[in-house]
Amino acid sequence: MWKNIHIYSKICEKVPIFVPDFVIITMKLLKRKIDSYLEAWKQNPNHKPLIIKGARQIGKTESVRAFGKANYESVLEINFVLQKKFRGIFDDGYEVDTIIKNISLLEPSWEFIPGKTLIFFDELQKCPDCATSLKSFCQDKRFDVICSGSLMGIYYEEIESNAVGFKDDYEMYSMDFEEFLWAKGYSPAQIEDLYTHMLYLMPFSKLEMDTMMDVFRDYMTLGGMPEVIKTYISNGHFGGTLKIQRQLLKDYEEDITKYAKETDKAKILAIYNHISTFLAKDNKKFQVTKVAKGARNREYVGCVDWLKEAGVINVAYCLDKAELPLKGNYEANNYKIYYHDTGLLIASLDEEAQEDLRANKNFGTYKGAIYENIVGEMLVKSGYKDLYFFKKDNPALEMDFFVRDANTLIPVEVKSNDGATASLNHLIDWNSYSDIHYGIKLGYKNIGWNGKFYTFPYFLTFMVKRFLKEHPNKL
Repeated sequence: MWKNIHIYSKICEKVPIFVPDFVIITMKLLKRKIDSYLEAWKQNPNHKPLIIKGARQIGKTESVRAFGKANYESVLEINFVLQKKFRGIFDDGYEVDTIIKNISLLEPSWEFIPGKTLIFFDELQKCPDCATSLKSFCQDKRFDVICSGSLMGIYYEEIESNAVGFKDDYEMYSMDFEEFLWAKGYSPAQIEDLYTHMLYLMPFSKLEMDTMMDVFRDYMTLGGMPEVIKTYISNGHFGGTLKIQRQLLKDYEEDITKYAKETDKAKILAIYNHISTFLAKDNKKFQVTKVAKGARNREYVGCVDWLKEAGVINVAYCLDKAELPLKGNYEANNYKIYYHDTGLLIASLDEEAQEDLRANKNFGTYKGAIYENIVGEMLVKSGYKDLYFFKKDNPALEMDFFVRDANTLIPVEVKSNDGATASLNHLIDWNSYSDIHYGIKLGYKNIGWNGKFYTFPYFLTFMVKRFLKEHPNKL
């Protein structure tokens, strides 16, 4: 029932602890996509020091630790928040031998084995000087280096300028739906079967549809934060997950006050705390002028970008014209803001909404915001880093998202009910939108094609990008 195992603590000491079998099983369930990336990174003979970017508490540190333990004889972890003494290891210069000497002075028992050592610099945002050393590590090649941290706002700009050309980057997110399916015990073959249905437009059976929608609703409620998923898998129910989610929301607020510029803290917090308020409105557009009395757009320049760079939000910009190209073809001050993790959006709502959503699974309320948020989140996690929407008043047209294939702009409509699709039909039919040849409708609907647009259930959103590349009959 209980096993004596060794784990590395945040201060890099081996601590023997007793862990029950079910906890070990739960840990193993949380397979992440970064695992295969890290394996490929190590196998590449020309790999550079790696910087893993992403929001806090999404599993960066845990993933690197597990990778290091499985692949290196010596893993040296330095946390610039918990171990402030290491911030001075770059004071004498950025040559590898100098840095190793200074680390050894602080920790003489650590082993530096050429070709078999991983140096893991965590909480990089607290020591941007570390990024300057990556050029030396890259050229030296004796030791593998991985850096991680929250990388909020100005910090990453400084890191980027110091290490450009001498690092690899990996953008990490909270667990996506495929990773959640792994945690639930679904095999790669079962997940591939979902894609086979999508690729060849084969509708699901009632059993398949109902089962996957139930799993998907659980994912929406929980989100993808690893601690939340671990608790859910370990307990077998939602008990305790809301408490963890609400603490995560508080932690993000504390990080804003910790890392944002003093002049921007109140503004960034005001934006962050109003996200769910604007998503509840009909048009869901975020308006800085209504965040605080007398607020003006020019006073909040950079604040939304700060939250986006921190990985805390996803931003969808309104296209100036529904045509290609997408980049540069949008209104900078006309945007929607979504939570990066839909579970945190739901956790931010009031008690009455919690009961309705968690007990009754009534996700169609809240003016479709929850479905929009989860679709935007899934698109970002699948590789669509930038989100776009479209709204035109005369004639009235509105589209939730746009993606593209090699030659076509593709409108994506998110339906929280089985209502009309007038805007989607108009964008496809009208000659004035020549870049649009077909569309996608996401909802509680089975797979289909009506000659104008594909219909897919929400849970297939994470496969849309792959589908658009591989579909044999694409237009």
